[in-house]
Amino acid sequence: MIILGIDPGTATTGYGLIKIKKKKTRKRRFECIDYGLIQTSPSLSLPERLKKINNELNKIIKKYQPELLAMEKLYFFRNTKTAIPVSQAEGVILLTAAKKKIPVDFFTPLQVKSMITNNGWAKKNEVQKKIKKILKIKENLKPDDVADALAIAVCSALRYYKVSRTSLKKKNKKKY
Repeated sequence: MIILGIDPGTATTGYGLIKIKKKKTRKRRFECIDYGLIQTSPSLSLPERLKKINNELNKIIKKYQPELLAMEKLYFFRNTKTAIPVSQAEGVILLTAAKKKIPVDFFTPLQVKSMITNNGWAKKNEVQKKIKKILKIKENLKPDDVADALAIAVCSALRYYKVSRTSLKKKNKKKY
């Protein structure tokens, strides 16, 4: 299964793709496939910036064929000037996923930190260190949007496994 993690924004949208592999020992293993940024120029109008996000996201989806898209959920912003454009970027990302019939999973920053480090108040560098270890990445993940996108994808993979393992156990019990 391939999961596309997204950290939305109008200036920079981070993305990270991971693949879930099963080892012979039944342990899950996550492999980093790709990561990067979708950057838009401040000189572009908002509609042009949103169009670029849509176009670049379509290219990524076409190339990697993710089965699930996981995105950071906007839950609180002090600055409405920032919140509104981020919400618009989220809308474009959701529309792109819906057109491609890709289900979407949402995580707040607190959920990501809790799932990755077991500490909801962890600092960004703690999350980045843990993600690098989980995905066996040697280079630094910069900017933060990229590391956040990979962390969101890993959270979705962890949630997927919990759900699927539980449902498999229930199905097996019913059969016997």
